[in-house]
Amino acid sequence: MTGTPSDSALTALLPRLETLYTDIHAHPELSMQEHRTAARAADHLRAAGYEVTTGIGTTGVVGLLRNGDGPTVMLRADMDALPVEEATGVAYASKVTAVDREGKTVPVMHACGHDMHVTWLVGATTVLVQARDSWRGTVMAVFQPAEETAEGARAMIADGLFERFPKPDVVLGQHVMVGPAGAVAGRTGVITSAADSLQIRLFGRGAHGSMPQASIDPVIMAAATVLRLQTIVARELAPTEAAVLTVGALQAGTKENVIPDEAIIKLNVRTFDESVRQRVLAAITRIVNAEAMASGAPKLPEITPLDRYDLVTNDADATARVHQAFLAHFPAERVRQTGPTSASEDFGSFGAAWGVPSVFWFVGGTDPDAYARAKAANRLNEIPTNHNPRFLPVLHPTLQTGVETLLVAARAWLAPA
Repeated sequence: MTGTPSDSALTALLPRLETLYTDIHAHPELSMQEHRTAARAADHLRAAGYEVTTGIGTTGVVGLLRNGDGPTVMLRADMDALPVEEATGVAYASKVTAVDREGKTVPVMHACGHDMHVTWLVGATTVLVQARDSWRGTVMAVFQPAEETAEGARAMIADGLFERFPKPDVVLGQHVMVGPAGAVAGRTGVITSAADSLQIRLFGRGAHGSMPQASIDPVIMAAATVLRLQTIVARELAPTEAAVLTVGALQAGTKENVIPDEAIIKLNVRTFDESVRQRVLAAITRIVNAEAMASGAPKLPEITPLDRYDLVTNDADATARVHQAFLAHFPAERVRQTGPTSASEDFGSFGAAWGVPSVFWFVGGTDPDAYARAKAANRLNEIPTNHNPRFLPVLHPTLQTGVETLLVAARAWLAPA
């Protein structure tokens, strides 16, 4: 849209978007607590002339802009932040704490870029209003809660999203990631992995540290389990099959000379194929139970699912249309193909459950010069990734690029006036 009225409108809008972004970044909210962020989104939509519905799935917001006969295009942004203490050092860094669902006071940070996603959608919905003489159809803007806990999309669906709003012809979404700012990357087919998080509670028998013979030590049991779990990917999957198994927490005991009764393991599995997923989950159960039996545990462990993300799979025809629109708008070197990523998303729930095509892509947020230097030095792994306390997209050109991608993709469906 370079040189068009939409381009001029976006250029004029950027200072306001930067102010909005830094404000949201400084005021992050945990999953299902996004009241302030949702209010900001709703206020914007109302001021722009959208029909606004709030409180969907707790804090979700939907805005409709009906502009004559034509396709309905859904644009989605997630709103929640993470229990992470920010270490970016910027003037607008978060100093927020909040009480999580377990009653603990935790630091909160937009460590995954959802503040950027909200700002992008605010920008796109604003420009679409200003350019409404050039297109026909309906824009449905969805500001979603609780992506980080894999419950927000399902909560909005359970709260009547499909019954209360028109069925879209396409569902579009995007995510800021490590990569040169100004670049956009996508692919046909699976783009983000399935994910399963589990809590494993191991049972032992406590005793004094000086009398280990009286115990069934759940710490040893947990340590052996953690090590053995790593063999699932290393020895039970073929080299051509992809999976990631991460133990993120091992909790046991309170004192150095007390052998506790129990231990907790929390783990996460990422897979790209349902058959592989089922085999990995079955192997986890087998190993956990076997290690408990080998230790003489008084009873089998409790395995509790924590959350689950399905695969996000891009529709082939819809992805091709978006890709061609990007190539027509951006220089070719800024439009890239990507492989499947082991990150996970609940975005796919909308298109899959609604039975409509969906497309999800990535927008780079790393300073291009810094990215090029790191790549040349083979040090890309040192760039702070999403969920890192130092993760911070550069404002420009990340802000403009993410608004443009939403506009270009939406206009690939909306009818010309």
